[in-house]
Amino acid sequence: MVTIQWSRQKTFLLIGMIICGLAAMLFVTHNQRLYQQPIARVVRVTNEKPQRTEDQFKNVDHQTNQELTTILMNGKRRGDKVKVQNTFSDSQPMDQQYKVGDQLFLSQLKASHGKLSANPAGPKRDTVVAFLSWLVITVLLLTMGRAGTFALISVVINTILFLLAVSLDLHNQGNHVLLIFSTLALIFTVISLLHVLGPTKKMLATLGATVIGTTVAILIGVLVLHLTHNRGVYYESMQYVTQVPRPLFIAEILLGSLGAVMDESSDIVATLFELKRIDPTVTRLQLFMSGRSVGKSIMGPLVNVLFLIFMADTFTNSLLYLKNGNSWGYTFSMNMSLGMVQSLVSGIGIVLAVPVVSILGALLLGRRNR
Repeated sequence: MVTIQWSRQKTFLLIGMIICGLAAMLFVTHNQRLYQQPIARVVRVTNEKPQRTEDQFKNVDHQTNQELTTILMNGKRRGDKVKVQNTFSDSQPMDQQYKVGDQLFLSQLKASHGKLSANPAGPKRDTVVAFLSWLVITVLLLTMGRAGTFALISVVINTILFLLAVSLDLHNQGNHVLLIFSTLALIFTVISLLHVLGPTKKMLATLGATVIGTTVAILIGVLVLHLTHNRGVYYESMQYVTQVPRPLFIAEILLGSLGAVMDESSDIVATLFELKRIDPTVTRLQLFMSGRSVGKSIMGPLVNVLFLIFMADTFTNSLLYLKNGNSWGYTFSMNMSLGMVQSLVSGIGIVLAVPVVSILGALLLGRRNR
């Protein structure tokens, strides 16, 4: 029977994280003065009678007008009352219902006849973000310990690097997108594996499999798109993109599939190292076959997870298209085709990583076959 030991260090860590969480929540609920955009708290809500609406496709919805009485929480007129007119619908696709106690950003704040009025510009959500971040960090540190700390550090570093890469891409006006994000993906992989696995053979095998599997998958995807002249792939569905969409889409596939390939490779390598620890006389062929067996068992779930992630991103827009009289074919082309391509290319990387990581692990760990 396996028992879980709760050490004194974890107790101190939990107490410290609770104190940090309370301090963070206290800060984000009283940090309005740090924002330049006006923020107000709702103190009174008056809702009018909902109005029924119906479009030409027989979609029924209800819209409700709200008059919000709010109190400014920052700026020179802090403490003044502001009247805000808001409209929300039952479906709430592009709007928001506000209740007493909510905090919201204001736009077009102006005074008329001694009274202030403004338009709502969205709720203040940093409290939710702070709580979820605290919860993730706490669970990670309590369950993973030192490894969780290194994983957290790698996430922070990768986030900073990602923001720098996006800034560099914007500075170059979209030129050299693939070079920037390919370099970023390699740095991501090295930093993550160094922090989690350290400078070990396990890290080298995982790094090699991740780089080779992802690179070959991207090259195959680019070759297929070139040979088919991008037929069936509608880059115009990438909304609000102000640069050439195709390189940006390939970079998106690269970053999206990188994590899954790395996860699969690290799982297989960890299994091979455990086999080597249990039986130091294991041969390279035995390790290779074991790596293939492990890869076969986790390959399917990983492909399905990536498929669901990529396709779920298009779910809301697809429903909107279908509800507005568009056919399934047109809806798929304009919303789901890019997600499908991402899933297929990522799946290729996941499949290729299995034999690659098995070979690398066998060469690094196994004895020569007799």
